[in-house]
Amino acid sequence: MECCGKTSDSLKVKKSTSSFKAILISILFFLFACGFLCSYAITFKEQYYNLFHVHYQQYPDDVMENIYWLQRATAADFCNPRYALAKITNEEEWEKYRYLFMMHINLKLAEQHLRLGKTWDKQFAYFYDEPWKEEYLRNLETAESCYKEGLVYWDEAKSWAELANMGKFRFMFLTDIQYWEDERERIYTGDLDYEKIINRELNRLQSVKETFENMDENTY
Repeated sequence: MECCGKTSDSLKVKKSTSSFKAILISILFFLFACGFLCSYAITFKEQYYNLFHVHYQQYPDDVMENIYWLQRATAADFCNPRYALAKITNEEEWEKYRYLFMMHINLKLAEQHLRLGKTWDKQFAYFYDEPWKEEYLRNLETAESCYKEGLVYWDEAKSWAELANMGKFRFMFLTDIQYWEDERERIYTGDLDYEKIINRELNRLQSVKETFENMDENTY
């Protein structure tokens, strides 16, 4: 009888476990179905831009993810002005909005490449770094390529800012994207200059690289 009781309890446990698994599978299926039904195709610049985000502490993977979304944004089409990130009431506002958007996207790409380069950069070359000289030199090459890519996007941002500064836009301000308007003005006055920032990093990097290249077995 005792044995039968244990068998009965065991069957109950198995049945309970099976029910729990069935419920769990049902919940997972429901969540997957909801995610699938609620998802939508990402098509336009504004949608890709909304996927860009800055973490309090950004890791290389976060930066590369941002670069990916921003690059997709540059290649995509603009959405209908009704769904723009600023209120658009006429064709000239729509034109300036597009210039500011492209300027801002390219500024962010320059910024993110600068952040990415710092992942492999090294501020100083110490004498005791000699045993890892070749590895550091490879990292510096990667950092240098990131910085140079940032310069390409900076030049692109300046070109779009120049278009947004045309005379016909002199008294037109899209206040919904005031931050972009501020960036345009700072580029115009020279207060915002990624070329100066990146070239400073490149010059320092070159100095560090030369220090490593001059190291030999007698350095350490």
